[in-house]
Amino acid sequence: MSMFEDIPVDVGIIYEGERIRRKNMHIELGGPKQEHKFELTRVRKPEEIEDGKISVIGPDIKDMSEGSSYPLGIVIEVSGEKLEPELEGVIERRIHEYSNFIEGFMHLNQRYDIWLRLDKKSFQKGLNSFEYIGKVLQRLFKSELPIIEKIQIIFITNPEKIKEHWKEALDIYEARDARARGLKDQEVDKFYGCTLCQSFAPTHVCVITPQRYSNCGSISWFDGRASARIDPKGPIFEIDKGELIDAEKGEFSGVNEVVKQKSLGEVTKVWLYTSFGYPHTSCGCFEGTAFYIPEVDGFGLVHRGFKEVTINGLPFSTIADSTAGGRQVDGFHGISIEYMRSPKFLKADGGWNRVVWMPASVKERVMEFIPKEIVDKIATESDVKTTDELKTFLKNSGHPIVETWKEEPVAVEEAVPTELEREIPSGMPVATIPTLPITTGGYKIILKDAKIYAKKVIIRSMKGEKIGEKRK
Repeated sequence: MSMFEDIPVDVGIIYEGERIRRKNMHIELGGPKQEHKFELTRVRKPEEIEDGKISVIGPDIKDMSEGSSYPLGIVIEVSGEKLEPELEGVIERRIHEYSNFIEGFMHLNQRYDIWLRLDKKSFQKGLNSFEYIGKVLQRLFKSELPIIEKIQIIFITNPEKIKEHWKEALDIYEARDARARGLKDQEVDKFYGCTLCQSFAPTHVCVITPQRYSNCGSISWFDGRASARIDPKGPIFEIDKGELIDAEKGEFSGVNEVVKQKSLGEVTKVWLYTSFGYPHTSCGCFEGTAFYIPEVDGFGLVHRGFKEVTINGLPFSTIADSTAGGRQVDGFHGISIEYMRSPKFLKADGGWNRVVWMPASVKERVMEFIPKEIVDKIATESDVKTTDELKTFLKNSGHPIVETWKEEPVAVEEAVPTELEREIPSGMPVATIPTLPITTGGYKIILKDAKIYAKKVIIRSMKGEKIGEKRK
């Protein structure tokens, strides 16, 4: 008997990677239109859990208007003899994978950036309640992670309740991230890899180190270690570092070997601390992007929540499309917010001394990790709107990137004679043209291999002459 016979739609791995476009969606949950959205896992004592309980605080799916967007909070509470709080982030990230097993239900991103859609066909089939989604998640969690003995799930759609829990969730995320900041890459023998996003980006392999968080921002090195221990054959696995090939760029023989294997040979080399050469691949769930600005030889940073256009005139969505899908693209680099706080952040490219523009909201979040001598020299959308304005700002603020610019050569205007006459030797063609079309009298005459002869050629300067003005 199938564990999903009482679910009105199919459930299976074949639906991973399914995209639901706006014209096909019944409702949208979270996403760019909603400020307050999150998913959170908490480990509780057994007596605090009512196994199998599913609660909905606020409107259920059947009560929502078609085509509309709603806030969403998902709280998963679990207990088990072998469960520890350190596993909360690991369990949390599996929400993405298991939700995408549901036919016509799309889950993107993580933590405070979740974006879900339900398509019209699945709603019409009867997927009209969070009860069904909760049942699928509970059964998959218990089946895939037997250390979970009891589980209950709360779906929150009431805007006021979400605000309350959202603030608590942000504090919990920060506490997890802070725990991982003290460890250095050179102090460990193993890194961790993640392929949870390969359903959307088949050649992407996330390499997680103590100083380089997962692109999605939800898996630290400690989370990777915990996940690999409880589910050794799962999507998060150990990577033996191997030989250090390049300390500046962050190249390791063991990383290259595993990435080549997991990407089926599409990606053969990864440099962890640079956006050039062989940059780390990007999935589609990354929190932000570092993008190269050739006009100033520096980097811009932008996060998923930025709704304006960036300094190069492109929105986040366009920049994200330029690097997503598991590709290695010079100058484009999917990153997490936490990676911006790392000493290894774009280390081979100059680190923060190479960053010239970023949204004010992100700058505020990582302010204490930006060197004091550079923080006021990085422009935001409040300071400049164009690359020309950016150049001026960088010069006036004394940004170190200015010292790397080469002086532009001063254009020297050459004296051009007003009119130059040249005699052409007899019999020498002025021009040879393979095809010369002439239109006249309603007919087009095409001369093949035409040769034009002239007794004299006059070269006349047009400078200062108005269009249509006859020279005297």
